[in-house]
Amino acid sequence: MQLTHITAIRHGETEWNTQRRVQGHTDIGLSDAGREQAARLARALAGRERIAAIYSSDLARAFETAAAIGAAASVTVQAEPGLRERNFGRAEGLTFDDFSRRWPEDAERWRKRDPHWSSDGGESLQQLWERITGVVYRLAAQNMGQHIVVVTHGGVLDVLYRAATGLGLQDARTWQLGNCAINRLLWTPDGGLSLIGWADEGHLEQHPADDRFPDPLPVHHGTGGLAAADE
Repeated sequence: MQLTHITAIRHGETEWNTQRRVQGHTDIGLSDAGREQAARLARALAGRERIAAIYSSDLARAFETAAAIGAAASVTVQAEPGLRERNFGRAEGLTFDDFSRRWPEDAERWRKRDPHWSSDGGESLQQLWERITGVVYRLAAQNMGQHIVVVTHGGVLDVLYRAATGLGLQDARTWQLGNCAINRLLWTPDGGLSLIGWADEGHLEQHPADDRFPDPLPVHHGTGGLAAADE
C-alpha cells in the first residue's frame, strides 16, 4: 500500500498561550518555556527515525519549533504559509472573555463552532478545513512512502484529528492539542488520513540529558479536559 507517515506538531508555548490570547495570524515568538519544549521535542524525534522532510507554518512560533527539529535531524525546514493557524480577524490579541464582552452574538456562534462563522476579516472553520486538508494532502502526496514532519498550530491539528477520525466540525473536542506533543497520522491516496498515535508528551517530562523517550500514546477518544488551542 502506498502511504505517507506524518508526524504533526503544534508549536512550542508562547506568552500569549499562557495568557490565553487568540493568536491566529499574529506573529508571536516562542517563550523560554516554548524553546525548551522545542529542544526536547527535537531530541526525541532525532533519536527515533529518519525524517525525509520538515514543513512548517511560516509564523515565528511554528518555524522556530521546526528549526530546532531540523537542526537535530539535519533536515532543512521548508516554510509553508498554508499551514498557518486560522485567521481570527478582529479577535486576535483578545481573550475569549474579552471578545464575548465586545461581540456577544459572534462569541456565541464561535462557541457553538458554527462552521460558516468568521470574525470580521477572519476565516471560517469550513474555510480552514478546506485549506488545511488541501495543503497536507498535497505535501503527503509529494512524499509518498516517506516520513514527513508538519509543524503548525492548535486549530490546524484540530482539523487533522477530525479529518483522520471522521468527526464533524461541530463535534465537541475531547482530545488534547498540547504544545510540542507528538501526533502521528498516515495518509493514503484512496483513504486520506488515519490516526495511529496522538498527544505523546513523554519527551517533555524527561530530564534534558535523558534521551530514552517513550513510544507514542495509543489512539483514544478520551473525555478529559480540553487543551487550549491557538483559537
